[in-house]
Parts: sequence; C-alpha cells; structure tokens
Amino acid sequence: MSVDFPDPSFWRLSVAPMMGWTDRHCRFFHRLLTRRTLLYTEMVTTGALIHGNAAQHLHFNKEEHPVALQLGGSDPVDLAVCARLGQARGYDEINLNCGCPSERVLKGAFGACLMGEAQLVADGVKAMVDVVDIPVTVKHRIGIDKIESYDFVRDFVGTVSEAGCRVFLVHARNAWLQGLSPKENREIPPLRYDLVHQLKRDFPHLVIAVNGGIKTNAQIAEQLAHVDGAMIGREAYHNPWLMTSWDEAFYGESSRAEPLTREAVELAMVDYMERAAADDGAPWYSIASHMLGLRHGEHGARKWRQVWSDHKLKPLPPREVWAMAQAHVGHAEVEMPEPECS
Repeated sequence: MSVDFPDPSFWRLSVAPMMGWTDRHCRFFHRLLTRRTLLYTEMVTTGALIHGNAAQHLHFNKEEHPVALQLGGSDPVDLAVCARLGQARGYDEINLNCGCPSERVLKGAFGACLMGEAQLVADGVKAMVDVVDIPVTVKHRIGIDKIESYDFVRDFVGTVSEAGCRVFLVHARNAWLQGLSPKENREIPPLRYDLVHQLKRDFPHLVIAVNGGIKTNAQIAEQLAHVDGAMIGREAYHNPWLMTSWDEAFYGESSRAEPLTREAVELAMVDYMERAAADDGAPWYSIASHMLGLRHGEHGARKWRQVWSDHKLKPLPPREVWAMAQAHVGHAEVEMPEPECS
C-alpha cells in the first residue's frame, strides 16, 4: 500500500521495546512524562496473535499515541496477517524484531538470528508493506556472533530497504546467539556507534536511529548529530523523569502551561489504576511496578518504592497505598530487575 510517511522527526526519540516492562500500563505512565516520544510495545509474537487472544495482546490506551507494535516472527504470511491486525487496532507503526537474542526467541527462529537471513526479513517486510499503510520498520543489531564486519550490517540494511523498509532502529552491539544471556548481550559486546553513523552516511535516504547505552540528554544530542533518532531503553525505565525534558529539548516544544511535578504524575497514575481496575480488572500493583523509578535520585525514594511494592498492601485500594507512600519518604535507591530484551 501507499504509505503517508511521517517526517523523520517522528523517530527522533523513542523508548525501546522491553520484554516484561513496556506494557500498556508502562506506556501510559511514560506518556504522562513526554508528549512526543515514540513508545513501543513489548514484542508480541505472530503465534500469540494468530492462535491466542489477539484483542488482549493488542489492547492499548488511546493516550499512548504515538505508539508502535513490535512483532516477533519470520513467516511472511503470518507477519502480514499480524501487521493488518495491528493497523486495524490503531497502531502508528509496525516494527519487526531482528535484535532480541534470548533463547526462547531463537528457538522460534526469529529475533536476532534473522540478521543471518536478510532475504527472509525482506520478504516479511514486503508482505507487511503490501497490506498496511502505516510505516513498517525493523529493529536489529550491528551483527551476530563474531561477525563484526560493517559490510554485514550494511548489506542487511540494503537488502531489507529494497523491500520497502525506510526506518532502521539499530542496537549498536552485536548479538551473540550462543554463550551469553540476554543481560550479558546488553553489556558484553562492545558498543560501536560508528557503524550506525556509517549506515546513515551510506543510506542518507533512510531513517536511522541508534539504540544502546544512551543515558543522558548530552549523549542523546551527541547521537542526533550523526543519525535521525535515539532509542533509550533501561535508562528511560529506571529514571523516567529524564523524559520530562525531551519535548522541549529535542522537539522545540514550549514548556507546559503548568510545570509537571512528580506528585501530579503519581496522582494521575492513581486515577489510572482505578480506571484500569474498573475497565478490565487490572490490579494496581501490576501498574505501580512501572512507576517505581519516578522518584529516582530524590530523598525518600527507597521508602516510597517500598510502600508501592509491598505485597501485604495488595488488598488495599490504590489511593490508600498512595497516602501511605507519601508518609514514608526517606532513603537511597534500590536495584530493579532487568528486562529480557532491549
């Protein structure tokens, strides 16, 4: 289909898809902090959509726009079916995961291993492009295993772009398909931003965004001097208040009429918890887990988090838990678990 392609600034900033983290509740929270940043779903497999509860997997809040659906799969026919489902549900973009190195993804013959099958990826992209009129994009690594030649990722992007993909979100590390855990795959293979920058020079007509190891606004600005976009993962989750500066700093939007405060965001999340419980029975504690970084770096953050994550408080309504959290403000940060993929 003919795509009314967004301006490249659509991909200037985005929050990476992260398994176990970027569900609809997390994305609602992030949207309270930034109006312009593009948000991605967790990876949803084609099998889950075709053989499972598609409506449940695709459900999102209207406030989340712009929001992209990330698919995991390799069969072009299945990808086309699921891309059409995603567009019908109202997503702004369909993204194909070619970067996740987890064992269960590899067993399904998709994720990072697809970088070794560029033509199959191209076939999948073409199948999706032919049935939707929203952008079809690809998230991938710079290489797999010990393949460190720039030629490898250049040829991958070249082949896939010929099938109609115009946006590539590039995690600037290799994915080791054997010998490293997903967590180690985010830390041990070295970051090679220069390869991503070279992709932009070699494919100036494509939108190239970089992912991996970006934690500060200064680092974002540095990357945007070379590529079209920066995708932030774990830092956006651990330190979400950073996002409140992005609309003004990177999109040139004026400050909000009323300055945003952590207190206002927290209360908005309490309202959302009550709404989600009434709408579909979502428990407040599954939502609260995504906002535990809201007070990152503040005095009292640790005690505040302890209240919101106290299992003994689960039977209470969220507004009572919120009141208790306000009275327990006091100490240092605690470490939060890592996602399976980023």
